[in-house]
Amino acid sequence: MPDVPPGWQLVDRAFVREFQFPSFSLAAEFVARVGRIADDIDHHPEVSLRHPGIVTVHTTSHDSATVTARDVRLATLVDELTAP
Repeated sequence: MPDVPPGWQLVDRAFVREFQFPSFSLAAEFVARVGRIADDIDHHPEVSLRHPGIVTVHTTSHDSATVTARDVRLATLVDELTAP
């Protein structure tokens, strides 16, 4: 099993991370950007968006029933969206 990326948690064989944004609309834009990354690399996480601007990303490799290098890659690319 790969190492858990910084800022993420391992929960039930998945990497999970919560992101907070100052507004609901900025959080929604982040979700759209995560969706584009997921399509680009053909690895699609579960993403939830809730008030006031909280996004939770949950990624696992369903075919392996655990996390794999694909999840590490997705987590890294998602983290890059929030890098300064």
